[in-house]
Amino acid sequence: MTEFPAAPPVVEPSREWGRLDPRMIIVRPLNELMGLLIPVFILMFAGNGDTWRIVAGGATVGALVLYGLFSWVSTKYRITETQVELHKGLLHRQRLAIPRDRIRTVDLTAKLGHRLFGLSAVRVGTGEQSRTATDGVILDAVTAQEADRLRQVFLRRSTAAEPTVGEDDSTPISHLDKRWYRYAPLTMSGLLTIGLTAGFGMNLARELNLEFSDAALVRSVFRWVLETSPLAVIPAVAGLVLVVSILLSLLAYLLQNHDFRLTRNADGTVRVRRGLLTTRSVSVEEQRLRGVSLHEPLLLRAGRGARLTAVTTGLGRASGSSLLLPPAPRAEAHRVAERVLLADPTSADLTRHPARARTRRLVRAVGPNLVVAGVLALLAGVAGWPHWLWIVAACLVPVSVLLGLDRYRNLGHALTDRYLVSRSGSLDRETVALQRTGIIGWKIEQTLFQRRAGLLSVTAITAAGKGGYTVVDVGESNGLKLADAAIPDLLRPFLRTS
Repeated sequence: MTEFPAAPPVVEPSREWGRLDPRMIIVRPLNELMGLLIPVFILMFAGNGDTWRIVAGGATVGALVLYGLFSWVSTKYRITETQVELHKGLLHRQRLAIPRDRIRTVDLTAKLGHRLFGLSAVRVGTGEQSRTATDGVILDAVTAQEADRLRQVFLRRSTAAEPTVGEDDSTPISHLDKRWYRYAPLTMSGLLTIGLTAGFGMNLARELNLEFSDAALVRSVFRWVLETSPLAVIPAVAGLVLVVSILLSLLAYLLQNHDFRLTRNADGTVRVRRGLLTTRSVSVEEQRLRGVSLHEPLLLRAGRGARLTAVTTGLGRASGSSLLLPPAPRAEAHRVAERVLLADPTSADLTRHPARARTRRLVRAVGPNLVVAGVLALLAGVAGWPHWLWIVAACLVPVSVLLGLDRYRNLGHALTDRYLVSRSGSLDRETVALQRTGIIGWKIEQTLFQRRAGLLSVTAITAAGKGGYTVVDVGESNGLKLADAAIPDLLRPFLRTS
């Protein structure tokens, strides 16, 4: 795969205003067109060959080219000793400035269009929580060599630092193992892709008045479904969906995580590089790393797999920006967490929550199913609705019981020398190890039902990650003692002493 080339010696940029690489005039429309390729193709060539379709498709392409030209003309940036400045916009002008000592992360992304021309986009992250992937300073695009040089410049804290940091100065933490591909089907990404594609295709066909029922293949499939027994149709369709889902999951895993590498660099950062068509390199300052989150969706957990993400400041909510390890063996996820944090909080023994929390988990899991089954049974008797509806809902009650018990079994928390650890969830079990020094406050919540059960939820407020991580349904005294022990004297003035 195409690599980000080694950067030249790190020198301070000049204070003169610079422009992005002029090739972005072509690259930006090209990247946009890749996402719209199928809709534009259908718009221009599907249907009855209407002239307006061809005109609309051509106008879309032309508008994207003009967009790339105007973006290049209206964008300029400057990097001084103290801040990074970006001016952009033609009709709506924006002037952004970020102090260099506030920079926490640098994200280098090279989509397929970038890679064809040897370019890369540079996104600078600060301690603020970005709402979208386009917030903050983004230089889209510069040469790949310049992008890597800027990464080193942005993450330097003093001009006295070592001027060059190359590949030889990095320490490997983890890299992709081909055996990890077996975890791809357990992420359900393929099934989600099938659903999204089917929904998009149906909406597009309806908007463009496309009649797929006229196709010979579609008519043959409908005829087979109508003439074949449901006992044969249902397994055949389920098998086809399963096979396609597995193939799409493997393809998605390949595209996103090809050549995955996690390293610790001599400049005090942890760096993740991955991707096949779109390559991505995210560097996170270690001193801004506040912990990790271990994700174990139900199927992935059944296969003894897990995914690891960073709890840190300065990363936006763009998909995958905080990833430390793609779906991999659970043991590897714990090992990576230990190597990154220089501690092993994710493997700590957890304190179980009171039995009253189990009752709440069961009521919340089973209650809605019982209500739905009762309503459907009533409608079946009064309005003549099919009886099989309430029977199916009733059959799901035992599944809900198992789900509630699993949710309770997964509840737990621990307090180590440096980390607060909490775990919850069933369909997506999450274990969070949050650095105690990164906690800036507490939020204590207690609903009416929790108060009657003697439970409460304690949320550790932090500037990193989601902004808060909750220990759910812990005993009243234990929850308050946990918060007080994690950050002594922060909560104590608000507690009543008996």
